[in-house]
Amino acid sequence: MFAYGPATTDAHLQQIMVLQKANLPKNISFEEALEQGFVTVDHDMETLRDMNTPYCHSAAWAGEELAGYALVMETRFSARIPVLVPMFELLDGIIWRGKLLKEWDYFVMGQVCVAKPYRGKGVFRGLYFNMRERLSTYFDLVVTEISTRNPRSIRAHEKVGFDTIHEYADPDGEHWVVVGWGLE
Repeated sequence: MFAYGPATTDAHLQQIMVLQKANLPKNISFEEALEQGFVTVDHDMETLRDMNTPYCHSAAWAGEELAGYALVMETRFSARIPVLVPMFELLDGIIWRGKLLKEWDYFVMGQVCVAKPYRGKGVFRGLYFNMRERLSTYFDLVVTEISTRNPRSIRAHEKVGFDTIHEYADPDGEHWVVVGWGLE
């Protein structure tokens, strides 16, 4: 059984950083990245802490151990993480349910990761439903982008209920799928 809730302390954020670093492409094999997925951004503590205010990241706990996390990233962080600048520049022009994204109150799911022992046990879904429960009062939807090199993540987001709303290739040739999930 897992307990879901907000990441509220620096100790929680430190555990998120440890799990994040363990799942960066540079720290796992190509095969593992393809089969199990990976995270793209390596956040520093200051950025992670800033992103956690005022809307806390979602965390899943197996006792005292972090089983997974989902990061809240408001659009005000659009210039803070260089690798994400192209995504933020693109988002405002994307249409979701007949309106431009910039006309909706939305946030970007800054990253989601489940620790290896807990994969396939509903943690991914639980993180998103916790996020929806806590943030649906403030936001209409959550948006994220997923590298097409990460098919596991694309499938997992589809199972939660995310819809593909855009696809593009960045200037480096990386192909991305932009997905959105209504929080109603």
